[in-house]
Amino acid sequence: MKPSKGDERLDLELVKRGIAESRNRAQALVMAGDVRVNGEKVVRPGAKVSPDAIIEISGESRWAGRGAYKLLKALDVFPVDPSGRICIDIGASTGGFTDVLLDRGAKRVYCVDVGYGQLAWRLRNDERVVVMERTNARYLEPGHLSDVPEIATMDVSFISVTKILPAVEALLAPDGDCIALVKPQYEAGKGLVGKKGVIRDRRLHRGILISLSLFTRSMDKMALMGADFSPILGPSGNIEFLFHLRKGGVPPAGLDEAFFGDLVEKAHRELVEVRDKKA
Repeated sequence: MKPSKGDERLDLELVKRGIAESRNRAQALVMAGDVRVNGEKVVRPGAKVSPDAIIEISGESRWAGRGAYKLLKALDVFPVDPSGRICIDIGASTGGFTDVLLDRGAKRVYCVDVGYGQLAWRLRNDERVVVMERTNARYLEPGHLSDVPEIATMDVSFISVTKILPAVEALLAPDGDCIALVKPQYEAGKGLVGKKGVIRDRRLHRGILISLSLFTRSMDKMALMGADFSPILGPSGNIEFLFHLRKGGVPPAGLDEAFFGDLVEKAHRELVEVRDKKA
């Protein structure tokens, strides 16, 4: 059906109708396959829909955790394909990232978490999943796994990603990829985090991202290949970011201070109004 005058982008229509709290949230829902228009699943955020179209949301229960939407965006913007690959999900929690990796065809996923009993039951019983609970990824060594991971995903709390990345560097296969969720509140220095644990300062966000990029340059084999921001806010309303690193990769030109400044500005434009409402 050809678009008609007055038709709107699906992601914008979701926001207009109040179904999604932001355009990025709308895009995450669409890309996750959770949106149906007139009974048909639509996976392109830019698809045109009429103002009187029937739009339905199938529900977030499709995924084991809301973190799924963060990884879905990462896999959309970064050249990383889990299909047929061995993966390790660090900070697996309920399994949002693991769920997406399996959905995208991962051969096996090692679910690592310091906690216990959080992983969704259906994932825990999936033959492609190796559960590694009560395990601190910081001290993981290659001999602890039966396979060599080709992809690592990371969603950790109460610790800087800089404490985990050296272990990831040692675990990953040559040319392996890492997608790390960066939570600024756990990267900022003591006393810099605002009320309710939320960071609002653009300059602080920018400084944190630049500092992390410099840290990756100090690593022997890991290279920062790209960065973006998460399409949804953290539980407390924090803006979060996504880093793509590759073992043995060559950093592309342009990942400089200006890039991170622009990234922070874009994240605040897209998400800050929603974040402040939640604060």
